[in-house]
Amino acid sequence: MMTLVSTPIDEEDGLIRAATGGDRAAFGQLYVRYARMVHGILLARVPPGDAEDLVQDVFMSAMKQLRGLRTAAAFRGWLAAIARNRAIDYFRDSRRRTPLEESAERRHSVRPVDQEAFEVLDLIRTLPEAYRETLVLRLVEGLTGPEIAQQTGLTPDSVRVNLCRGMKMLRELIGGTETK
Repeated sequence: MMTLVSTPIDEEDGLIRAATGGDRAAFGQLYVRYARMVHGILLARVPPGDAEDLVQDVFMSAMKQLRGLRTAAAFRGWLAAIARNRAIDYFRDSRRRTPLEESAERRHSVRPVDQEAFEVLDLIRTLPEAYRETLVLRLVEGLTGPEIAQQTGLTPDSVRVNLCRGMKMLRELIGGTETK
């Protein structure tokens, strides 16, 4: 007798289909699985203080639009696209608001170690998008290369190349700021 073993992808596809059918518990499980990825995508684009709130916005938007998703396999890329679009909307909306100088606010409210982390994050944000996003997912969110590939839909080789090239560029930027 042959037994079928459920793979994590099969389990995830089942969660996505259940969430599409209105199962809020299944959607909650998807939130747990993908919140770090969404946070990393946003953190690569928006100020750190706003990224957490925007994660909630992304998942609320995804929950409202989930019934329109055609296949479970498209979920990861679709969710990442919602996060990227939300970051774009953030800057569109911010033009209408009075800007608050976040870097000045940081200087007065964080410890020196945190300040250094913010400075490195600011350097990462100057890198090309592919490297920026992959580095934030790895260095800030703590995802492994295979997790980044699985969650974003990139190939493992692309993730490896993006991390390698991004780290090289980041080292050059850090080296350049130390000599100033």
